[in-house]
Amino acid sequence: MEKWILHIDINHCYAQIEEMKNPALKEIPMAVGGRESNRHGIILAKNLLAKKYRIKTGEPVRDALKKCPKLRIIHPDFTDYQYYTTKVKDIYHEYTDQVESYGLDEAWLDITGSLKLFGDPIDIARTIQTRIKNEIGLTVSVGISFNKIFAKMGSDMFKPYGLVHISKENYREIVWPLDIGDLFYVGQATKTKLNQVYITKIGQLARCSKDYIKSLLGKMGEVLWLFANGFDMSAVMLATSKSVVKSVGNGVTAIKDLTTLDELRSVLLVLCDSVASRLRDHQLKGFVVTLSLRDKQLHSFTRQKKREQATNLCQEIMATIDDLLARHRDENAAYRSVGVRVSDLIFDNRQCQLSLFEDPNAKVDMYKLETAIDSLRARYGYYSISRGLTRANSHLTDFNPKGDHTIAPKGYF
Repeated sequence: MEKWILHIDINHCYAQIEEMKNPALKEIPMAVGGRESNRHGIILAKNLLAKKYRIKTGEPVRDALKKCPKLRIIHPDFTDYQYYTTKVKDIYHEYTDQVESYGLDEAWLDITGSLKLFGDPIDIARTIQTRIKNEIGLTVSVGISFNKIFAKMGSDMFKPYGLVHISKENYREIVWPLDIGDLFYVGQATKTKLNQVYITKIGQLARCSKDYIKSLLGKMGEVLWLFANGFDMSAVMLATSKSVVKSVGNGVTAIKDLTTLDELRSVLLVLCDSVASRLRDHQLKGFVVTLSLRDKQLHSFTRQKKREQATNLCQEIMATIDDLLARHRDENAAYRSVGVRVSDLIFDNRQCQLSLFEDPNAKVDMYKLETAIDSLRARYGYYSISRGLTRANSHLTDFNPKGDHTIAPKGYF
């Protein structure tokens, strides 16, 4: 049986909800973003008038205001965003129990098993689109296809209120002429590598040898080749399914560019502390520690290291981060955003090989100390206790990455 998968995207979600709450915002350039003076000073969403000024999601509020001095910045209200997006997804669930969220504003729906109840899949998509507009007041774009990747690409093509059907018969005409950067999971670095070998269109990638693309980009190259050729067979998860935690991470855009090693380490230590605490909450520990850095030109890179022993301790994660910094930090760079992630996870109760070069009693003491910090914060609040290193740059480290309300899509894999 051919699959019928929808990908539905609430157009400029946060900004559209703010316009729905206050219709006057439709008449002016407006964006949802943080305060310019703090680390959350980035654009989260923009309305159509702001888009005309080339305002970009993820750019600093300061830069957006340079492009459009009259830009109205609305600070995010995630409680409202969760409320309205939940109402939207309630409509999805009336048509299928296979609804897989991708952040607050996007979701895949597998309606293959719903056709006998609701009829033609194109009609189902239009009905859902119309109901969301009439019952909630939001516009959505819909992609329809035989796999998740093409369905998502279809929902991105025409906004607002678009509906695109990409089939096995027409995907070469619709998808292959698109820029290679439009393929799901092709970021700027991957696009640059492909452009260097004169692959600028999705069709060019699709027609290449799979082995050649794999030799160029590694395992991810093979995945992208499969995507371009329509071979994504991943299933839409049931709404009741719980995804397995594959990694735990935190990132932050600093209040100012980080120019010294001390500043960088202070912020990274706060992130390591948060990641370690979250790992302990899930009763997990991990082998692979990843450092992410983005400079003030918005160039990003990640580096990772696999530890001999899995960990969920801040001090051990930070020690690995220090090693990555020593080998990969550019001393002349100013870093705007940083991130820490731990992956290759195992359950905390799994026995690990002891190291001949570490004192096991010291690790036990370290664990007791960090769990004591968790307990104090749970009882008296996050700011009741902090690490000495972070106080040296308190203007940079005065944030709570574990407690802050961060909403972002989970990874596809």
